[in-house]
Amino acid sequence: MTEDVLRTERRGGEGRRLRAPVFFVGLVLVTLVIVVLDLTTGTAVRLFPLLIFLPAIVSGLGAVWQTAVASVWVVSVEVVTGAYLRGAWDDIALAAGFTALFGVVSVIGCRFRVRREEEMHRLRSAAAALQRQIVRPLPLRTADVLVDGLYQPVEEDTMVGGDMYEVAPSRNGTRVLIADVQGKGLPAIGTALAVLGSFREAAYREETLTGVVAAMENSVIRQNFFAAHTGEPERLVTALVLDIGHELGDDPAVEAVNCGHIAPFVIRHGDAWQADLGEPDVPLGVASLTDEPRRITRFAFPRGATMLLCTDGVTEARDPHGAFYPLEERLREWAPSPPGALAAVLGADLRQFTRTAPRDDIAILTLRRPEPPPG
Repeated sequence: MTEDVLRTERRGGEGRRLRAPVFFVGLVLVTLVIVVLDLTTGTAVRLFPLLIFLPAIVSGLGAVWQTAVASVWVVSVEVVTGAYLRGAWDDIALAAGFTALFGVVSVIGCRFRVRREEEMHRLRSAAAALQRQIVRPLPLRTADVLVDGLYQPVEEDTMVGGDMYEVAPSRNGTRVLIADVQGKGLPAIGTALAVLGSFREAAYREETLTGVVAAMENSVIRQNFFAAHTGEPERLVTALVLDIGHELGDDPAVEAVNCGHIAPFVIRHGDAWQADLGEPDVPLGVASLTDEPRRITRFAFPRGATMLLCTDGVTEARDPHGAFYPLEERLREWAPSPPGALAAVLGADLRQFTRTAPRDDIAILTLRRPEPPPG
């Protein structure tokens, strides 16, 4: 799954370059328009010298070889057009020389731009690789659930963000975290590491789910304290923490503490719905601003059901017309026969819906309760 994601990201990066067919068609079309206008209008002001700017335009959009081809093309057109118009050969040579010089400058500028883009891409890729390494590989199985998912850090704009997840089997049940750090870049990853570390430790140590969340809250406060002393902005973290393994009536239940995150979705018997967790608590890092304690809510997670957790890279994704991705509607469509790789199918459908590379990190977890044993 990770290899498929990387291939998709590489294809997205190639798509932002000037494709060869578009380049050649555009080069010929622009030249024809200018030369034809020059020859048919019969004005004293010649238009074909404007082609000198064509390599500069290509240098900002295309590859080095495309800029070089555009420079040679423009020089050739300049010479041929000047000869056709019976201009003086010394004037033609002078114009061709300045055009060639401008083309060389355009090629050098394009090479500088490409090198800078490659350097930025390497930095983004390294940061994204680091982000992938801090989370647990999927799929995995615990005594309570089978966990699968999709984790896709974005490598655009101001580098990667701080989406994260973790699954921790403990003596108190299977504890699950999905969270999103405010902001992007390496500082956001640093906060994500602090939250993950505190969760991994507290999930085994703390008896209650509120104790786990308190440990995570303290880690964010400490991280913000150090950030304030280094000039970095303080960050908050939305998080959903689950404890799977409790009972509610005849069906197994889940304890949850929702710190400003997206509530989970449950799929069972051909239906899909969003769990009612009530009003979410404040995000991690700002608990001191309210007198309300963290609340534990419970919701049914029957055997044979599938739970889906995600970050806002899914729910806030938009199509080219600005419409949000209809996650709950899609889950209801798939509920009668849920795909085995639900997270992968959802990720592919999301890319088709947006018709572009992801603009935010995407983290999706699916948790499936095993069916009760026969008899």
